[in-house]
Formats: sequence, C-alpha cells, structure tokens
Amino acid sequence: MTHDARPVQTARTTTAVREAGEPTSPTLLLIHGNVSSSAFFDRLIENLASEFHVLAPDFRGYGDSARETINATRGVADLSNDIAALLDALEVEGAVDVLGWSAGGNVALQLAMDHPHRVRRLVLEAPGSPFGFGGSTGLDGRPVAEDFAGSGGGTANPAFCAALQAGDRGEEPTSPRTTLRAFYVKPGFTFAPEVEEAYLDSMLKTSVGDDVYPGDTTTSDTWPGVAPGTTGMNNALSPKYLDQSGFADLDPAPPVLWIRGAEDQIVSDTSMFDLAQLGRLGAVPGYPGEDVCPTQPMVGQTRAVLEQAGEFTEVVYEDCGHSPHLEHPERFAEDVRAFLRG
Repeated sequence: MTHDARPVQTARTTTAVREAGEPTSPTLLLIHGNVSSSAFFDRLIENLASEFHVLAPDFRGYGDSARETINATRGVADLSNDIAALLDALEVEGAVDVLGWSAGGNVALQLAMDHPHRVRRLVLEAPGSPFGFGGSTGLDGRPVAEDFAGSGGGTANPAFCAALQAGDRGEEPTSPRTTLRAFYVKPGFTFAPEVEEAYLDSMLKTSVGDDVYPGDTTTSDTWPGVAPGTTGMNNALSPKYLDQSGFADLDPAPPVLWIRGAEDQIVSDTSMFDLAQLGRLGAVPGYPGEDVCPTQPMVGQTRAVLEQAGEFTEVVYEDCGHSPHLEHPERFAEDVRAFLRG
C-alpha cells in the first residue's frame, strides 16, 4: 500500500508529507536522507501505522516539496525549522518521537537542539556524524584544513549529478540506479522491480543545482581542491557550518536508539564517500597522505557525542548496509516499536 504525499502550506514553505495512522496515536516523525524522499519509508510507514500517527515529510527541494534554497551557513537548520513549521501547521502539539535516516539523522539532532520541547525520543538510523560529512577528523571533529577542504558541494561526483538531473534510469557506474544498488544497501541486496523503480523515482525528484543538491562550491589550494560554498545540502553538511556536539549539552538530552549496518559504505569510519578515504585508496589523485589529510571517523564521532549526551543504545545489524529499514524491515520496525514503547 502506498501513502501519497500531500502538500501542506507552512509559515516557511510548502512541505509535502506522507501521513498514516490515527491522529490520536502517538506521533512518530520520519526524516529521510540525501538524494531520497519520504517514499523510501513506504514499507516502514505501513509497519508502524497501526501503533503511531506517522508523519514523513520531504525536505525542501526533495520529493514533492517546493524547491527552495537551502541556506547552508545555518547547517541543516533550514530543514529542521521546516519540520517544526510543519508540526505547527498540522497542529501537532507537544513532544513527538523522531526517526532520522542518514542526513535525516542530522536534521533530527538539529530539531532536538533547536526545538527541544518537540522531541521525546530519537531513533538515529545510519546517521551522519554530528561533525558533518568530510573535512574533519578525530573524535572531536577537528577540521583537517582551515577552509574545510574536502567537504561541501564540490565533493559530489559530477557524473552522478548530471545523471540525476537528466533523469537517467540506466545502469552505468555513476547512475542513480547503480548508486542505489551499490551504496544505499549492501551490494547484492535486491529490491522487487516495482520497489526499485519507486525508489529511483524518489531519487530523480531531487532538485539538482547550487540551491539544493549538491550545492555550490569554491576552489581550494588544499587537497582535494574543493571547499564548501554557502547553499545546498552538501554544504549544509560541511563541518564548516555543522557542529552538533551541542546535542550533548541538552538537559536532558532525549533517549537515543542508534541503529546502523555493519557494512555501511556511506556513513563509516572508512566511508567510500569521504574524499580522504578515496584518496587513501588511490581513487582520487594527489592524496597527500594520512598525516596531512586523515580520514573521518564518522561512526566514532557519533559515538563520542552520544556518550557525552547520556542515555543511548547502539545496535549494529550484520549483513546490512546503509538502510536497515529497507534491508531488515521487520526487525527494524520491531526494534523501533520496542524502543518507543519504553
């Protein structure tokens, strides 16, 4: 069963949202990741709607939401504020449970930091590091370079961006379909054909450009030659603008369930999307070495912040990549249910 997204006019923008379950049930907010949309939660919505009032919005410029510029100098606050405005528009009162997948985990953390009265419990599914994506190292997220080179809009593969913009449905190495198969899940995991097409449709709705994905870029004298610009999603995830270590300062921080796949290639201490890791493997030329440009320990950084915050449970799924809710749907839904009941 599909749940179509409907447009909701908020005080900030027009946000598309999928909704299921009884409005009198506890509200659970599902926040998607980069180059995706709420469509990726379709089966999870179905699994949880009997117990929760499920809301799954699309980011601005993603899915069926209005295309609006993401101001990256605020980190992901544009996106978390959009969600707070959606809750206001839908007259959802009080604290809700929040699940954030991938970059949606960063948006969920930001929602908890900026609107703490809104978040009761937090499920982080393969979340991005609290210190952003690329350009940082160490468990404290210190920048590798003064200009945060190696992060931001310029880190996206230009061929992938071109294929995304062109609506490419082929199977070339840099196509959205191949990226879905090879990185969103553990390689070898297969979707039913109609499900793969639906997820590909979702990816291809991403607004490509300086305003949304991947964002603008600036050149750098520091390897790998790109530094963050000021607009778009990948810049919003740059450590130049995103530092969520303050989550640990919340009093109290909401309880956290952190679920990740053991074979995640996107958010990992050896991420295949971290240019430093790709340089170390020889895939990006000119790598100056680990002592000059160390890789980002994304999982370690997340654990360090959550340990400082207080109550959290880390669950690692074996035989799983970046999307536990897709790869192990029944187990994932039950783990989420048990945590939120508690």
